Amino acid sequence: MTGEAECRWRLAQAAREADVVLVEGSMGLFDGEPSSADLAILVGLPALPIIDAAGMAQTFGAVAQGLANYHPGLAIHEVIANRVGSPGHGRLLADSMPEGLSLLGAIPRSDALRIPDRHLGLVQAGELQGLDQQLDAAAEVLKEAGLDRLPAPVTLEAELPASPPRLLEGRRIGVARDAAFAFLYPANLDLLTAMGAELAFFSPLADVELPACDALWLPGGYPELHAARLSANASMRAAIRAHHAAGKPILAECGGLMACMEWLNDPDGQAHAMLGLLPGTVRMTGRLAALGLQSLVTPLGELRGHTYHHSRLETDREPVARAHRLAGSPAEPVYRDGSLIASYLHGYFPSAPELVAALFHGQSPWP
Repeated sequence: MTGEAECRWRLAQAAREADVVLVEGSMGLFDGEPSSADLAILVGLPALPIIDAAGMAQTFGAVAQGLANYHPGLAIHEVIANRVGSPGHGRLLADSMPEGLSLLGAIPRSDALRIPDRHLGLVQAGELQGLDQQLDAAAEVLKEAGLDRLPAPVTLEAELPASPPRLLEGRRIGVARDAAFAFLYPANLDLLTAMGAELAFFSPLADVELPACDALWLPGGYPELHAARLSANASMRAAIRAHHAAGKPILAECGGLMACMEWLNDPDGQAHAMLGLLPGTVRMTGRLAALGLQSLVTPLGELRGHTYHHSRLETDREPVARAHRLAGSPAEPVYRDGSLIASYLHGYFPSAPELVAALFHGQSPWP
């Protein structure tokens, strides 16, 4: 989604600022195109496979050896065993390792390592009670498992890109951010600030009015889990509708799009009145409805991003554009109503700064 050059410089920048950089892989090590292994090779990082060892003995070493030898360009020096049954089981796994590979740690089954999830992934940190204490307990489990040391250090180098143009100088953008709207890439926020924007965060759940702003951004999140509260906050709904009626820009992504519809049916099938900026209803499907990388090609640039949702949009509004499918689900439509631009697409702003600036200035590339 970000491109090879950005993968390199963002990791190098992180290495300048942090003692430890952990890149979490997606799915299996070699799954997908590009895969986690491809990313590791691209930036020069060794891979550290975590292998489920439940019910496994010497076969563990064979699996580790297969991963290490599958691609000649990928460096694997150590592996981690997960869901180990006992210390004796851990020793058996360590003894099974072939020459050139070692076991970094053997992690037992533990409630301290269990984090609840829901239909779009893990329950977010701000919603979990006692998370700090659980992380402390998890750290003790990892220490006892042998993970109180780090792999050998590596060097990451890349040139930083030029600063983006100050296309949003003096522009104040209201950004929805609470339990219902929480899917915000830090890189997106950083880009808006680097282009000169002032960000004013607000909560559509708790606040009764909008902050003073020139434009609004309604990002993704879980509006379906908070639909009753969103619907009951009549003053906030009126404020956003007044912002729209005044011709001020609104960018709505995924959960933001859902909130812009007339109705949102929650996971129990209960209908809740939303902003009504677009005609139609959003219904939760109970299963994955879309997943994949996409891009939106415009005269002002190509906005790369992704789609991931468990809802279905029912509307008679014709889209003004469609994203281009890069991998996964069919292309997502883009809707416009005056100053509102809305889509299920989660955009990665640094991929198209000029387009993003135009949208927050109310300058649409579509008639």
